[in-house]
Amino acid sequence: MDLNRDDVLILFDVDGTLTQPRQPITEEMEKFLYQSVLSRATLGLVGGSDLEKMCEQFKGREFLQKFDYVFPENGLVQYELGKEMGKMSISKHLGEDVLQRFINYCLHYIADLELPIKRGTFIEFRNGMLNVSPIGRNCTTEERNQFLEYDNEHHVRRTMIERLKEKFSEMDLTYSIGGQISFDVYPVGWDKTYCLNHIAKRKNPFREIHFFGDKTYQGGNDYEIFTHPQTIGHRVVSPDDTRKQLAELLKL
Repeated sequence: MDLNRDDVLILFDVDGTLTQPRQPITEEMEKFLYQSVLSRATLGLVGGSDLEKMCEQFKGREFLQKFDYVFPENGLVQYELGKEMGKMSISKHLGEDVLQRFINYCLHYIADLELPIKRGTFIEFRNGMLNVSPIGRNCTTEERNQFLEYDNEHHVRRTMIERLKEKFSEMDLTYSIGGQISFDVYPVGWDKTYCLNHIAKRKNPFREIHFFGDKTYQGGNDYEIFTHPQTIGHRVVSPDDTRKQLAELLKL
């Protein structure tokens, strides 16, 4: 690639792309990004999780100074060079009455589900979205893996999404499956492509924007940005695959 650092932006999903789902980034990946990649390209993160969970996976807040852009919650919260630049609010956008009606329906639906196990925190409220987990976010890594296997066979999340689409058809909402145990709900257009609005404010536009993600299939939370005309999408299956493809792209 015959481009300098200011010409190219590389955006990364987090879970399944730079880290294993909800696991800390490895020292090997950190070294690769910060010592080999950072000098060759502008770096950005765009994840579905909130900043607190990102900090857990990147071992503190120092990564905010390493990455040029950090976009928690699909880019509805924006950090540039470590400084918060803005955020959106789903509660203000939808209104409290609509939000409560939606949350109440989800909780009733989950209460009636028969699953091998259930834990706690079935709905997590974030600035720009709701994260809905039929098993509950308070499950262990082993229980996450078990639910994913069960969901792949019984389509728990997909079925719940179809019911929500029918029940709340008048609401312009997007439903996006990401990770192992949950799905995100947010207003149409508030997917990961939202971060491109912030990037577009840059004085000197990037010549290329690359995106690396694993949930790039339709309905996955990387699909919209992976297929966006402004980005060059790279589908990966693991952090190791990300490293391999990135090394090839940058000729490292």
